[in-house]
Amino acid sequence: MLKESKIYIAGHRGLVGSAILRHLKSSGFSNFITRTHDELELTNQLAVHEFFKQEKPDYVFLAAAKVGGIHANNTYPADFIYDNLMVQSNVIHAAYENQVKRLLFLGSSCIYPKTVPQPMREDALMTAPLEPTNEPYALAKIAGIKLCESYNRQYQTDFRSVMPTNLYGIGDNFHPENSHVIPALMRRFHEAKENNESEVIVWGSGKPKREFIHVDDMAAACVYVMELDKEKYQDNTLPMLSHINIGSGIDLSIKELAETVKKVTGFQGKITFDSSKPDGTMRKLMDVSRINKMGWKADISLEDGLRSTYDWYLSTSNKREA
Repeated sequence: MLKESKIYIAGHRGLVGSAILRHLKSSGFSNFITRTHDELELTNQLAVHEFFKQEKPDYVFLAAAKVGGIHANNTYPADFIYDNLMVQSNVIHAAYENQVKRLLFLGSSCIYPKTVPQPMREDALMTAPLEPTNEPYALAKIAGIKLCESYNRQYQTDFRSVMPTNLYGIGDNFHPENSHVIPALMRRFHEAKENNESEVIVWGSGKPKREFIHVDDMAAACVYVMELDKEKYQDNTLPMLSHINIGSGIDLSIKELAETVKKVTGFQGKITFDSSKPDGTMRKLMDVSRINKMGWKADISLEDGLRSTYDWYLSTSNKREA
């Protein structure tokens, strides 16, 4: 990408989209196209078509998606599959119609089967049934990958896909009821410290292992993959297996995670694990050998990433209270 290239970031206010925008700005790019949800409804095919026809972006980062936790996925499965299918189909087709030079589609690690050998390789896709709780969302993301591959095969477009592991960082959702594990733990330990509580209870045994990547590392990986020479990208992928896992390649137990969050927040009490609560899948680790072979590796350590995230959380909490 040239510094003056016209870049459209779909979902620029989300966790990943905002990180991509920050990364590009810090790298000297300046010609951005952004639209809020109110300004452009991506499920509306005509609106998307008119937007692309008018703006003619050179590059597209497709980071817009309807996302949510287990409860939301279970409660609104039709919304999750419909909205994501429509957004992806509209943006990818409009990118083809308007000769976008390159598009990067962002998926999710939930595309892989419920029971799959660890670490999860790209070729594990569609080898077994999906996790039932988020199957509609996962199917939509798989369709996004296959849309990109199909347009590439039929129309010689250059549409690429990346699948991140668990993300956290600046811009994360710290809502007490529907946040993911890192912001949920961070908020719990912070509030326990503020209230001088002696104990924080963590659901489950603490034994399951999870992998995390800071959103700034994810943004750097997205830009790296977008800028890869077409020949290098194609040498490391296959026409019908073109998606790339993005992760740290390192996992840790929930117990180790809780202890690290405790350290970062400065909570002085004890941690108790409630083994009566479900553990979920015992391990979810991405195989990142493909992206490593292409020349990229995650750079931000978990403790450093947690510290910067906690600093951001404190700064936004202060603003809210003010």
